[in-house]
Amino acid sequence: MRLRHGLAALALAASPAWAAPGAGHPVALTQSGPVVGTADADGVTRFRAVPYAAPPLGPLRWQPPQPAPAWQTPRDATAPGATCLQNDYGWNHADYVRGNEDCLTLDIASPALAGKRPVMVWIHGGSNRAGSAGGTVLSDLARHGVILVAIQYRLGIFGFLPHRALAAERDGKTGNYGLMDQIAALRWIKANIARFGGDPTRIMIFGESAGAEDVGYLLASPQTPGLFQAAALQSGTPGFGLPPRPLAEALRLGDQLDAQLGTDGSAAPLRAASPHALLDADKALHDSALESDDFMWLRATVDGAVLPAAPEALLASAPPRPVILGSNRAEFGLPGGRPHRDANVAMAFGPNEAQARAFYRLDQPDPPEDPRLGSRDLQIATDILFRCPTGRMADLLAAHGWPVWRYEFDIGPGGARSFHGADIGYIHNATPLADGSTLQAHWIALAQHGAPLAGWPAYAPKRSHLVITAQETSTGQALADTPCRWSRYL
Repeated sequence: MRLRHGLAALALAASPAWAAPGAGHPVALTQSGPVVGTADADGVTRFRAVPYAAPPLGPLRWQPPQPAPAWQTPRDATAPGATCLQNDYGWNHADYVRGNEDCLTLDIASPALAGKRPVMVWIHGGSNRAGSAGGTVLSDLARHGVILVAIQYRLGIFGFLPHRALAAERDGKTGNYGLMDQIAALRWIKANIARFGGDPTRIMIFGESAGAEDVGYLLASPQTPGLFQAAALQSGTPGFGLPPRPLAEALRLGDQLDAQLGTDGSAAPLRAASPHALLDADKALHDSALESDDFMWLRATVDGAVLPAAPEALLASAPPRPVILGSNRAEFGLPGGRPHRDANVAMAFGPNEAQARAFYRLDQPDPPEDPRLGSRDLQIATDILFRCPTGRMADLLAAHGWPVWRYEFDIGPGGARSFHGADIGYIHNATPLADGSTLQAHWIALAQHGAPLAGWPAYAPKRSHLVITAQETSTGQALADTPCRWSRYL
Protein backbone atom coordinates (compact mmCIF):
# COMPACT_ATOMS: atom_id res chain seq x y z
CA MET A 1 0.00 0.00 0.00
CA ARG A 2 1.32 3.45 -0.90
CA LEU A 3 2.10 5.54 2.18
CA ARG A 4 1.51 9.25 1.77
CA HIS A 5 2.08 11.76 4.53
CA GLY A 6 5.73 12.84 4.16
CA LEU A 7 5.11 16.57 4.00
CA ALA A 8 2.34 16.41 6.56
CA ALA A 9 4.60 14.49 8.93
CA LEU A 10 7.38 17.03 8.66
CA ALA A 11 4.97 19.89 9.13
CA LEU A 12 3.77 18.34 12.38
CA ALA A 13 7.26 17.75 13.77
CA ALA A 14 6.46 19.82 16.84
CA SER A 15 3.84 17.26 17.88
CA PRO A 16 5.17 14.05 19.42
CA ALA A 17 2.59 11.81 17.72
CA TRP A 18 -0.47 12.09 15.54
CA ALA A 19 -2.93 9.96 13.58
CA ALA A 20 -2.34 9.70 9.84
CA PRO A 21 -5.24 11.62 8.23
CA GLY A 22 -7.74 9.55 6.34
CA ALA A 23 -5.86 6.30 5.81
CA GLY A 24 -6.30 4.98 9.34
CA HIS A 25 -2.59 4.33 9.73
CA PRO A 26 -1.05 5.94 12.83
CA VAL A 27 2.17 7.89 12.37
CA ALA A 28 4.79 8.82 14.96
CA LEU A 29 7.79 11.08 14.43
CA THR A 30 10.97 9.58 15.84
CA GLN A 31 14.24 11.48 16.02
CA SER A 32 15.28 9.69 12.81
CA GLY A 33 12.07 10.27 10.91
CA PRO A 34 8.34 9.42 10.74
CA VAL A 35 7.12 5.82 11.01
CA VAL A 36 3.74 4.47 9.94
CA GLY A 37 2.17 1.64 11.92
CA THR A 38 -1.13 -0.14 12.28
CA ALA A 39 -4.25 0.52 14.36
CA ASP A 40 -5.23 -3.06 15.13
CA ALA A 41 -8.62 -4.58 15.90
CA ASP A 42 -7.75 -4.98 19.59
CA GLY A 43 -7.39 -1.20 19.92
CA VAL A 44 -3.58 -1.28 20.09
CA THR A 45 -1.32 0.76 17.84
CA ARG A 46 1.72 -1.20 16.68
CA PHE A 47 4.93 -0.27 14.92
CA ARG A 48 7.24 -3.04 13.66
CA ALA A 49 10.92 -3.10 12.68
CA VAL A 50 11.74 0.48 13.67
CA PRO A 51 15.53 1.01 13.37
CA TYR A 52 17.26 2.12 16.56
CA ALA A 53 20.80 1.89 15.15
CA ALA A 54 22.58 1.75 11.81
CA PRO A 55 22.82 -1.65 10.12
CA PRO A 56 26.02 -3.29 11.47
CA LEU A 57 27.33 -4.12 8.00
CA GLY A 58 30.78 -3.98 6.41
CA PRO A 59 33.05 -1.78 8.51
CA LEU A 60 30.37 -1.64 11.26
CA ARG A 61 30.49 -5.41 11.84
CA TRP A 62 31.82 -5.86 15.42
CA GLN A 63 31.66 -2.15 16.14
CA PRO A 64 29.56 -0.42 18.81
CA PRO A 65 26.16 0.42 17.32
CA GLN A 66 25.97 3.71 15.46
CA PRO A 67 22.93 6.03 15.19
CA ALA A 68 20.33 5.04 12.63
CA PRO A 69 20.49 7.11 9.43
CA ALA A 70 17.72 9.71 9.25
CA TRP A 71 14.86 9.50 6.77
CA GLN A 72 12.18 11.97 5.67
CA THR A 73 9.65 9.91 3.75
CA PRO A 74 7.38 8.08 6.21
CA ARG A 75 8.79 4.63 6.85
CA ASP A 76 6.52 1.58 6.63
CA ALA A 77 6.51 -0.01 10.10
CA THR A 78 3.54 -2.30 9.55
CA ALA A 79 5.31 -5.65 9.09
CA PRO A 80 7.90 -7.67 11.06
CA GLY A 81 11.53 -7.06 10.16
CA ALA A 82 14.42 -9.42 9.61
CA THR A 83 15.74 -11.39 12.55
CA CYS A 84 19.41 -11.23 13.54
CA LEU A 85 21.64 -13.86 11.95
CA GLN A 86 21.70 -17.22 13.74
CA ASN A 87 22.28 -20.89 13.15
CA ASP A 88 19.33 -23.27 12.87
CA TYR A 89 18.79 -25.22 16.10
CA GLY A 90 15.34 -26.49 15.14
CA TRP A 91 13.24 -24.59 17.66
CA ASN A 92 14.30 -21.28 16.01
CA HIS A 93 13.92 -22.40 12.39
CA ALA A 94 11.55 -19.55 11.45
CA ASP A 95 13.98 -16.98 12.88
CA TYR A 96 16.89 -18.65 11.08
CA VAL A 97 15.08 -18.43 7.74
CA ARG A 98 14.46 -14.69 8.16
CA GLY A 99 17.97 -13.83 9.39
CA ASN A 100 19.95 -10.82 8.20
CA GLU A 101 22.80 -8.74 9.58
CA ASP A 102 20.61 -5.68 9.08
CA CYS A 103 18.43 -6.42 12.12
CA LEU A 104 18.88 -3.71 14.76
CA THR A 105 15.21 -2.84 15.08
CA LEU A 106 12.51 -2.81 17.71
CA ASP A 107 8.74 -3.25 17.81
CA ILE A 108 6.36 -1.03 19.78
CA ALA A 109 2.79 -1.62 20.95
CA SER A 110 0.87 1.28 22.48
CA PRO A 111 -2.72 1.73 23.68
CA ALA A 112 -2.62 5.30 22.30
CA LEU A 113 -0.02 7.74 21.04
CA ALA A 114 -1.09 10.41 23.50
CA GLY A 115 -0.45 10.12 27.22
CA LYS A 116 2.41 9.16 29.49
CA ARG A 117 2.31 5.44 30.23
CA PRO A 118 4.91 3.15 31.80
CA VAL A 119 7.14 1.32 29.35
CA MET A 120 8.03 -2.40 29.44
CA VAL A 121 11.01 -3.43 27.29
CA TRP A 122 11.28 -7.15 26.44
CA ILE A 123 14.69 -8.74 25.77
CA HIS A 124 14.22 -12.11 24.10
CA GLY A 125 15.98 -15.32 25.08
CA GLY A 126 17.73 -17.94 22.99
CA SER A 127 21.16 -18.49 24.60
CA ASN A 128 22.37 -15.18 23.10
CA ARG A 129 22.77 -17.10 19.86
CA ALA A 130 19.20 -17.35 18.52
CA GLY A 131 15.67 -15.96 18.81
CA SER A 132 14.05 -12.64 17.93
CA ALA A 133 11.47 -10.07 18.96
CA GLY A 134 9.04 -12.32 17.05
CA GLY A 135 5.39 -11.62 17.76
CA THR A 136 5.98 -10.26 21.25
CA VAL A 137 4.09 -7.02 20.63
CA LEU A 138 1.00 -9.03 19.67
CA SER A 139 0.59 -10.03 23.34
CA ASP A 140 -2.13 -8.34 25.36
CA LEU A 141 0.23 -6.33 27.63
CA ALA A 142 -0.42 -3.10 25.77
CA ARG A 143 -4.17 -3.50 26.34
CA HIS A 144 -3.52 -3.09 30.05
CA GLY A 145 -2.15 0.44 30.08
CA VAL A 146 1.55 0.04 29.27
CA ILE A 147 3.77 0.58 26.25
CA LEU A 148 5.42 -2.69 25.21
CA VAL A 149 8.72 -2.63 23.31
CA ALA A 150 10.56 -5.72 22.02
CA ILE A 151 14.15 -5.28 20.88
CA GLN A 152 16.53 -7.26 18.69
CA TYR A 153 20.30 -7.44 19.13
CA ARG A 154 23.26 -9.09 17.44
CA LEU A 155 23.61 -12.76 18.34
CA GLY A 156 26.29 -15.41 18.63
CA ILE A 157 29.56 -14.71 16.87
CA PHE A 158 28.19 -11.44 15.46
CA GLY A 159 27.12 -10.14 18.87
CA PHE A 160 29.58 -11.53 21.38
CA LEU A 161 32.92 -12.37 19.69
CA PRO A 162 36.06 -11.16 21.50
CA HIS A 163 39.06 -10.78 19.15
CA ARG A 164 42.55 -9.32 19.47
CA ALA A 165 42.30 -7.17 16.34
CA LEU A 166 38.94 -5.80 17.44
CA ALA A 167 40.41 -5.05 20.88
CA ALA A 168 43.26 -3.15 19.23
CA GLU A 169 40.69 -0.86 17.59
CA ARG A 170 39.09 0.05 20.93
CA ASP A 171 41.84 0.47 23.53
CA GLY A 172 41.86 -3.21 24.42
CA LYS A 173 38.08 -3.61 24.74
CA THR A 174 36.21 -6.23 22.71
CA GLY A 175 33.10 -8.41 22.78
CA ASN A 176 29.55 -7.89 24.04
CA TYR A 177 28.36 -6.04 20.95
CA GLY A 178 24.90 -7.52 21.48
CA LEU A 179 24.79 -5.91 24.93
CA MET A 180 25.89 -2.63 23.37
CA ASP A 181 22.94 -2.99 20.99
CA GLN A 182 20.59 -3.39 23.93
CA ILE A 183 22.00 -0.26 25.56
CA ALA A 184 21.65 1.65 22.29
CA ALA A 185 18.02 0.48 22.06
CA LEU A 186 17.34 1.71 25.61
CA ARG A 187 18.85 5.09 24.77
CA TRP A 188 16.62 5.25 21.69
CA ILE A 189 13.58 4.31 23.75
CA LYS A 190 14.32 6.94 26.38
CA ALA A 191 14.70 9.60 23.68
CA ASN A 192 11.69 8.62 21.56
CA ILE A 193 9.09 6.76 23.60
CA ALA A 194 7.14 9.89 24.57
CA ARG A 195 6.15 10.10 20.90
CA PHE A 196 4.41 6.74 21.29
CA GLY A 197 2.56 7.64 24.50
CA GLY A 198 5.28 6.42 26.87
CA ASP A 199 6.87 7.89 29.98
CA PRO A 200 10.69 7.98 29.62
CA THR A 201 11.02 8.18 33.41
CA ARG A 202 9.20 4.84 33.92
CA ILE A 203 11.01 2.25 31.83
CA MET A 204 11.20 -1.36 33.00
CA ILE A 205 13.30 -4.05 31.31
CA PHE A 206 12.39 -7.73 31.48
CA GLY A 207 13.41 -10.95 29.80
CA GLU A 208 13.53 -14.73 30.05
CA SER A 209 16.49 -17.12 29.88
CA ALA A 210 19.32 -15.33 28.00
CA GLY A 211 17.06 -12.28 27.99
CA ALA A 212 16.99 -12.41 31.79
CA GLU A 213 20.75 -12.90 31.88
CA ASP A 214 21.14 -9.79 29.73
CA VAL A 215 18.81 -7.87 32.03
CA GLY A 216 21.23 -8.79 34.82
CA TYR A 217 24.18 -7.53 32.78
CA LEU A 218 22.35 -4.27 32.13
CA LEU A 219 21.68 -3.87 35.86
CA ALA A 220 25.39 -4.40 36.48
CA SER A 221 26.85 -2.28 33.67
CA PRO A 222 28.12 1.21 34.53
CA GLN A 223 26.76 2.34 31.12
CA THR A 224 23.07 2.01 32.04
CA PRO A 225 22.17 4.25 35.03
CA GLY A 226 19.22 6.45 34.08
CA LEU A 227 18.14 4.27 31.15
CA PHE A 228 15.58 2.22 33.08
CA GLN A 229 14.04 2.23 36.54
CA ALA A 230 13.03 -1.41 37.23
CA ALA A 231 13.72 -4.92 36.00
CA ALA A 232 12.44 -8.50 36.02
CA LEU A 233 14.58 -11.59 35.43
CA GLN A 234 12.74 -14.79 34.46
CA SER A 235 14.83 -17.99 34.60
CA GLY A 236 18.19 -16.37 34.09
CA THR A 237 20.95 -14.52 35.94
CA PRO A 238 24.18 -12.82 34.83
CA GLY A 239 26.21 -15.91 33.99
CA PHE A 240 23.78 -18.80 34.60
CA GLY A 241 25.87 -20.07 37.49
CA LEU A 242 29.03 -20.10 35.35
CA PRO A 243 32.31 -18.38 36.25
CA PRO A 244 32.88 -15.11 34.35
CA ARG A 245 35.25 -15.26 31.37
CA PRO A 246 38.30 -12.99 31.78
CA LEU A 247 39.21 -11.05 28.64
CA ALA A 248 42.58 -12.80 28.25
CA GLU A 249 40.75 -16.12 28.13
CA ALA A 250 37.97 -14.76 25.92
CA LEU A 251 40.45 -13.65 23.26
CA ARG A 252 41.27 -17.31 22.60
CA LEU A 253 37.86 -17.63 20.96
CA GLY A 254 39.00 -15.11 18.37
CA ASP A 255 42.19 -17.10 17.88
CA GLN A 256 40.08 -20.19 17.19
CA LEU A 257 38.06 -18.25 14.63
CA ASP A 258 41.20 -17.17 12.76
CA ALA A 259 42.39 -20.78 12.67
CA GLN A 260 39.06 -22.02 11.33
CA LEU A 261 38.76 -19.36 8.63
CA GLY A 262 42.43 -19.26 7.74
CA THR A 263 42.54 -15.52 8.36
CA ASP A 264 45.66 -13.68 9.43
CA GLY A 265 44.53 -12.26 12.77
CA SER A 266 43.53 -8.87 11.40
CA ALA A 267 40.03 -7.42 11.35
CA ALA A 268 39.65 -6.77 7.61
CA PRO A 269 39.35 -10.41 6.43
CA LEU A 270 36.89 -11.14 9.23
CA ARG A 271 34.70 -8.23 8.16
CA ALA A 272 34.95 -9.47 4.57
CA ALA A 273 33.97 -13.04 5.53
CA SER A 274 30.58 -14.25 4.40
CA PRO A 275 27.84 -14.55 7.03
CA HIS A 276 27.55 -18.24 6.14
CA ALA A 277 31.25 -18.86 6.88
CA LEU A 278 30.96 -17.08 10.22
CA LEU A 279 27.83 -18.99 11.22
CA ASP A 280 29.61 -22.25 10.41
CA ALA A 281 32.64 -21.16 12.43
CA ASP A 282 30.42 -20.23 15.38
CA LYS A 283 29.30 -23.86 15.66
CA ALA A 284 32.93 -25.02 15.94
CA LEU A 285 34.12 -22.65 18.67
CA HIS A 286 34.91 -24.33 21.98
CA ASP A 287 35.22 -23.05 25.55
CA SER A 288 37.23 -25.55 27.58
CA ALA A 289 35.61 -24.31 30.80
CA LEU A 290 32.13 -25.37 29.64
CA GLU A 291 30.53 -28.79 29.66
CA SER A 292 28.41 -27.81 26.66
CA ASP A 293 29.21 -25.22 24.01
CA ASP A 294 25.47 -24.52 23.81
CA PHE A 295 26.37 -22.14 26.67
CA MET A 296 29.19 -20.46 24.71
CA TRP A 297 27.59 -17.01 24.60
CA LEU A 298 25.97 -17.27 28.04
CA ARG A 299 29.24 -17.18 29.95
CA ALA A 300 29.86 -13.53 30.87
CA THR A 301 32.87 -11.99 29.12
CA VAL A 302 34.54 -9.23 31.15
CA ASP A 303 35.12 -7.02 28.11
CA GLY A 304 36.45 -3.91 29.83
CA ALA A 305 33.59 -1.72 28.58
CA VAL A 306 30.02 -2.93 29.12
CA LEU A 307 31.31 -5.24 31.86
CA PRO A 308 34.58 -3.80 33.20
CA ALA A 309 34.52 -6.37 36.04
CA ALA A 310 32.66 -9.54 36.98
CA PRO A 311 28.87 -8.98 37.17
CA GLU A 312 28.76 -9.83 40.88
CA ALA A 313 31.27 -7.10 41.71
CA LEU A 314 29.51 -4.58 39.46
CA LEU A 315 26.10 -5.28 41.00
CA ALA A 316 27.51 -4.64 44.47
CA SER A 317 28.23 -1.04 43.48
CA ALA A 318 25.42 -0.39 40.98
CA PRO A 319 22.54 1.97 41.84
CA PRO A 320 19.68 0.00 43.48
CA ARG A 321 16.58 -0.52 41.37
CA PRO A 322 13.46 -2.61 42.14
CA VAL A 323 13.83 -6.13 40.78
CA ILE A 324 11.62 -9.21 40.41
CA LEU A 325 13.53 -12.43 39.81
CA GLY A 326 12.67 -16.09 39.84
CA SER A 327 12.71 -19.45 38.12
CA ASN A 328 10.57 -22.47 37.38
CA ARG A 329 10.50 -25.48 39.67
CA ALA A 330 11.72 -27.72 36.82
CA GLU A 331 13.68 -26.05 33.99
CA PHE A 332 15.85 -28.21 31.70
CA GLY A 333 18.53 -30.87 31.74
CA LEU A 334 22.24 -30.89 32.49
CA PRO A 335 24.62 -29.16 30.06
CA GLY A 336 26.26 -31.96 28.10
CA GLY A 337 23.97 -34.59 29.62
CA ARG A 338 24.68 -37.33 32.16
CA PRO A 339 28.37 -37.82 31.21
CA HIS A 340 29.05 -34.23 32.31
CA ARG A 341 27.10 -34.36 35.57
CA ASP A 342 30.11 -34.60 37.89
CA ALA A 343 31.94 -31.79 36.12
CA ASN A 344 28.87 -29.56 36.30
CA VAL A 345 28.55 -30.20 40.03
CA ALA A 346 32.27 -29.54 40.55
CA MET A 347 32.10 -26.20 38.75
CA ALA A 348 28.94 -25.06 40.53
CA PHE A 349 30.04 -25.96 44.07
CA GLY A 350 33.84 -25.82 43.94
CA PRO A 351 35.34 -26.45 47.38
CA ASN A 352 31.90 -27.59 48.56
CA GLU A 353 31.57 -30.26 45.88
CA ALA A 354 31.67 -33.11 48.41
CA GLN A 355 28.77 -31.66 50.39
CA ALA A 356 26.74 -31.21 47.20
CA ARG A 357 27.47 -34.75 46.02
CA ALA A 358 26.34 -36.07 49.39
CA PHE A 359 23.18 -33.98 49.22
CA TYR A 360 22.31 -35.41 45.79
CA ARG A 361 23.43 -38.94 46.86
CA LEU A 362 25.48 -39.27 43.70
CA ASP A 363 27.07 -42.47 44.93
CA GLN A 364 23.66 -44.17 44.89
CA PRO A 365 21.43 -45.38 42.03
CA ASP A 366 18.96 -42.91 40.52
CA PRO A 367 15.89 -42.47 42.73
CA PRO A 368 12.37 -42.38 41.29
CA GLU A 369 11.43 -39.09 39.62
CA ASP A 370 9.82 -36.49 41.82
CA PRO A 371 6.40 -35.56 40.34
CA ARG A 372 7.21 -31.83 40.44
CA LEU A 373 11.02 -31.64 40.47
CA GLY A 374 11.66 -34.41 37.96
CA SER A 375 14.66 -36.72 37.77
CA ARG A 376 17.74 -36.23 39.91
CA ASP A 377 19.66 -34.86 36.90
CA LEU A 378 16.87 -32.39 36.16
CA GLN A 379 16.92 -31.27 39.80
CA ILE A 380 20.68 -30.77 39.69
CA ALA A 381 20.47 -28.77 36.45
CA THR A 382 17.63 -26.61 37.76
CA ASP A 383 19.58 -25.97 40.96
CA ILE A 384 22.97 -25.09 39.50
CA LEU A 385 21.73 -23.08 36.49
CA PHE A 386 18.61 -21.40 37.89
CA ARG A 387 17.51 -21.84 41.49
CA CYS A 388 20.90 -21.34 43.17
CA PRO A 389 22.12 -18.40 41.02
CA THR A 390 18.73 -16.72 41.48
CA GLY A 391 19.02 -17.06 45.26
CA ARG A 392 22.59 -15.78 45.25
CA MET A 393 21.57 -12.76 43.20
CA ALA A 394 18.54 -12.04 45.41
CA ASP A 395 20.79 -12.20 48.50
CA LEU A 396 23.41 -9.93 46.91
CA LEU A 397 20.93 -7.27 45.80
CA ALA A 398 19.00 -7.31 49.08
CA ALA A 399 22.24 -6.97 51.04
CA HIS A 400 22.98 -3.77 49.13
CA GLY A 401 19.57 -2.23 49.68
CA TRP A 402 17.80 -3.17 46.46
CA PRO A 403 14.02 -3.78 46.64
CA VAL A 404 13.76 -7.45 45.61
CA TRP A 405 10.86 -9.87 45.06
CA ARG A 406 11.43 -13.54 44.27
CA TYR A 407 9.14 -16.23 42.84
CA GLU A 408 9.10 -19.91 41.91
CA PHE A 409 6.70 -20.97 39.16
CA ASP A 410 5.32 -24.50 39.05
CA ILE A 411 2.61 -24.80 36.42
CA GLY A 412 2.70 -26.98 33.32
CA PRO A 413 0.04 -27.86 30.75
CA GLY A 414 -2.52 -30.38 31.94
CA GLY A 415 -0.95 -30.69 35.37
CA ALA A 416 2.49 -31.60 33.99
CA ARG A 417 5.70 -30.27 35.47
CA SER A 418 6.89 -26.78 34.73
CA PHE A 419 9.61 -26.31 32.12
CA HIS A 420 11.97 -23.62 30.85
CA GLY A 421 9.83 -20.76 29.56
CA ALA A 422 6.61 -21.99 31.19
CA ASP A 423 6.02 -18.62 32.83
CA ILE A 424 6.36 -16.49 29.68
CA GLY A 425 2.73 -16.75 28.61
CA TYR A 426 1.58 -15.78 32.11
CA ILE A 427 3.50 -12.49 31.84
CA HIS A 428 2.63 -11.52 28.28
CA ASN A 429 -1.03 -12.44 28.64
CA ALA A 430 -3.46 -12.00 31.53
CA THR A 431 -3.75 -15.73 32.21
CA PRO A 432 -5.46 -16.17 35.59
CA LEU A 433 -3.78 -18.10 38.38
CA ALA A 434 -5.58 -20.34 40.89
CA ASP A 435 -6.52 -17.38 43.10
CA GLY A 436 -7.82 -15.31 40.17
CA SER A 437 -4.84 -12.96 40.11
CA THR A 438 -2.34 -12.73 37.24
CA LEU A 439 1.44 -12.61 37.12
CA GLN A 440 1.06 -10.01 34.40
CA ALA A 441 -0.53 -7.61 36.89
CA HIS A 442 2.52 -7.87 39.17
CA TRP A 443 4.89 -7.08 36.29
CA ILE A 444 2.74 -4.14 35.19
CA ALA A 445 2.64 -2.84 38.77
CA LEU A 446 6.44 -2.99 38.90
CA ALA A 447 6.60 -0.90 35.74
CA GLN A 448 3.97 1.56 36.99
CA HIS A 449 4.87 1.93 40.65
CA GLY A 450 8.23 0.25 41.26
CA ALA A 451 6.74 -2.69 43.22
CA PRO A 452 4.46 -5.66 42.47
CA LEU A 453 0.93 -5.73 43.83
CA ALA A 454 0.30 -5.88 47.56
CA GLY A 455 0.37 -9.42 48.87
CA TRP A 456 3.76 -10.29 47.44
CA PRO A 457 6.17 -9.82 50.35
CA ALA A 458 9.63 -8.40 49.74
CA TYR A 459 12.44 -10.93 49.64
CA ALA A 460 14.38 -9.38 52.51
CA PRO A 461 14.79 -9.84 55.40
CA LYS A 462 13.17 -13.31 55.59
CA ARG A 463 14.01 -14.57 52.09
CA SER A 464 10.30 -14.56 51.31
CA HIS A 465 9.13 -15.66 47.90
CA LEU A 466 5.94 -16.24 45.94
CA VAL A 467 5.16 -19.85 45.00
CA ILE A 468 2.84 -20.18 42.01
CA THR A 469 1.25 -23.58 41.43
CA ALA A 470 -1.86 -24.76 39.61
CA GLN A 471 -3.61 -25.13 42.97
CA GLU A 472 -2.60 -21.92 44.76
CA THR A 473 -0.43 -18.86 44.98
CA SER A 474 1.27 -18.70 48.36
CA THR A 475 4.24 -17.18 50.13
CA GLY A 476 7.00 -18.88 52.08
CA GLN A 477 10.49 -18.52 53.44
CA ALA A 478 12.10 -21.69 52.02
CA LEU A 479 12.18 -23.18 48.54
CA ALA A 480 12.42 -26.93 48.00
CA ASP A 481 15.45 -28.28 49.85
CA THR A 482 18.59 -27.51 47.85
CA PRO A 483 22.35 -27.28 48.37
CA CYS A 484 22.34 -23.68 47.15
CA ARG A 485 24.10 -22.48 50.31
CA TRP A 486 27.25 -24.03 48.80
CA SER A 487 26.99 -22.68 45.22
CA ARG A 488 29.57 -20.23 43.88
CA TYR A 489 28.26 -18.08 41.01
CA LEU A 490 25.36 -15.83 39.99
